[in-house]
Amino acid sequence: MARTPTAQLSAADRERLRGLRVMKGVALGALVAMAVVFAIAFAFEQTVPALRYVRAAAEGGMVGALADWFAVTALFRRPLGLPIPHTAIIPRRKDEIGRTLSDFIETEFLREDVVRAKLESADVAARVGEWLGEKRNAERVVEEGAALAAGVLRALTDDDVQEVVAELAREHLLAPEWGPPAGAWLERVLDADAHRGAVDLAVDSLLSWLHANAASFDGLVSRRLPSWVPRTAQRLVDDAVHREAVRFLSAVQADPQHPARRALDRYLARLADGMQHDPATIGRFEDAKHAVFDSPRVRDLAGQAWDAAKRGLLGALADPDSGLRATAHATILDVGARLRTDDDLRGRLNAWIADTVTFAVDRYGHDLAGVVTETVERWDAEETSQKIELLVGRDLQYIRLNGTIVGALAGLVIYTIAHALLG
Repeated sequence: MARTPTAQLSAADRERLRGLRVMKGVALGALVAMAVVFAIAFAFEQTVPALRYVRAAAEGGMVGALADWFAVTALFRRPLGLPIPHTAIIPRRKDEIGRTLSDFIETEFLREDVVRAKLESADVAARVGEWLGEKRNAERVVEEGAALAAGVLRALTDDDVQEVVAELAREHLLAPEWGPPAGAWLERVLDADAHRGAVDLAVDSLLSWLHANAASFDGLVSRRLPSWVPRTAQRLVDDAVHREAVRFLSAVQADPQHPARRALDRYLARLADGMQHDPATIGRFEDAKHAVFDSPRVRDLAGQAWDAAKRGLLGALADPDSGLRATAHATILDVGARLRTDDDLRGRLNAWIADTVTFAVDRYGHDLAGVVTETVERWDAEETSQKIELLVGRDLQYIRLNGTIVGALAGLVIYTIAHALLG
């Protein structure tokens, strides 16, 4: 497959390509320089014997440059396009390299002891606390969280949510019997005399209403009297009824042991017992419950509740000055402050993070490392070779340059030793 055109490379890759070409030119220039020096020294060494040392150095430099050029090129492609064994290593063994890299990551980086040691030394909780403790970071968390929550709310289908709410209402409100639990609760209230305050409140409220609404008794009884009864007598009857009602409630209010209070206590006790043990009372209670919360009403109530909650939440999330966002911002700042100052909390959070991450690594480490293998297998061999060459090729050209220099020094040393020993 053809190499990726330069126009399709990223800006960073184009910069790497430029650097690679420069270093290739330098390495090639060194080889050409050695070849020129070798040719000159070879031509005049009979006239100037000292040039034999120069020729040996240049010869060694050329050999080193060519050997390293072959080695570097063989990593990415076949040198000169020749089918030489063990060349084009990266394109041919791409998948094997991916598997090896995956195994290396799994065994050396995703080990439980390595991950735990790194997390314990990092003190993640303290860093999170410092980050959250800054106002701008807390505002950013609230902003991003509000956007995410609003997106989730808008993505939810109203009909589906209403159906879920209605189903939950049917399951948790309509299906269970209310009578026995409500009767047991009422019995405990009566045993603790906790209902006294409610009775007092009801009596006080009724008495206040009677004092403020005496006119409401006009005609309450008198309109049922015969027409021949004088109007004055009718008003007296109505006033008497009002006074008796006020007198009765005042007596109930003043006397904690009033017969009406005891009668109410006996009635509530019978009701609590019947709600727990009398099938007829339990049945009437269930019938009343279903009459109030039948399925159409439950669905309508669920729809209204969801619609109101959704509109309220979306409005609060969109308003930067809403109480919801202000509370969230203050809470995040408080969490950051506590993480910085509370050593016990920070230690528990660090331990929880370490346990969670190491559990995930132990359970899913192989799958995580396998992503490397799967990703490399999907890569095109030629494109993979090109990308790797762009990443490390510039540094590899230094090997060619160093090979030229080392080869020249080696050639000079070898020739010098041989000449000294053999003449």
